[in-house]
Order: sequence, then structure tokens, then C-alpha cells
Amino acid sequence: MLSLAERLKEKFPNIVTGVLDLKGYPTVVVKKEGIKGFLRSLKDDPEFGFNFLMDLSAVDYLFWEEKEFRFEIIYNLFSLSKNQRLFVKVPLPEADPAIDSVTSVWASANWYEREVWDMFGVRFNGHPNLKRILMYEEFKGHPLKKDYRYNQRQPLIGPLN
Repeated sequence: MLSLAERLKEKFPNIVTGVLDLKGYPTVVVKKEGIKGFLRSLKDDPEFGFNFLMDLSAVDYLFWEEKEFRFEIIYNLFSLSKNQRLFVKVPLPEADPAIDSVTSVWASANWYEREVWDMFGVRFNGHPNLKRILMYEEFKGHPLKKDYRYNQRQPLIGPLN
């Protein structure tokens, strides 16, 4: 019997590049090209039924020599009908930290994607309102990037008239 991750690799061989088992949780590594269609299939296909986006986050691997990419976007999916979790990881290069938005698949992705943009500077193509959500608009940089200078001065903002 194939595991969930192995079934996904078999069903989507052109997008799934790797299969992992992280502490008992099935995980697939996928290409950023076609991510929206892949995730929509995971949501709409009754075989999988991942109808709940529990979280969307990012990791900055700037100082990891063995990584060929800088960022990784991680989708934490859950199937309510099957009581099953799946992690989808998407590596992104430093030169082009951008990926398609999945707000049309899950409305909750709106805030998650804004948070990742605000903290890491990863762009979500096609996002309906990609602007800061945690930091103020005048804030310079993205504070969770490993090369962010934590002691840099930020513009001061005063009271609104």
C-alpha cells in the first residue's frame, strides 16, 4: 500500500519532486510552477479532500550551505473528512522569491500570504491585496529574513491628522 505522499508523487509526477516523512506526517516537495493547480486538485479531488488550509509559512535558509535555494514556502493542509494532514514544501530561489497566490483556492490564504510577504519578502503573484499586515507601511525591509539588520533605524511615523 502506497503512502499518501507516494500516491501524490505517482499521480503528479511532473510537479512532485520529493517525498518525505517528517515525524509521521506525509510531506511532498513540489515545483513552484503549477502550485495553484496542484493545491486545487488536493482540495477538490475526493481521493484527497484537503479542504482546510491550516497554515502557510516560510523558512529562510540563507546560511545553510547544502540548500540550493534560499526560501521555502510550507503549506499545512488538513482533510476534515479523512482526518489527515499533509505538508507541501515549495523551494524558492533567492533571485526570484515569488510564487502564485492560492487565495482563489482558500480564502484564508489571504492573510497568511500577506504575513509571509511582510516578514520574508516573498511575493505572491495574483494576490488581491499584497500589503503589510504586521509591520507599518513605511517599515523598511522584511524582519524575518536572515540578512535583515535588526538594529537599523526605521522611519518614524507620527499621529495622523
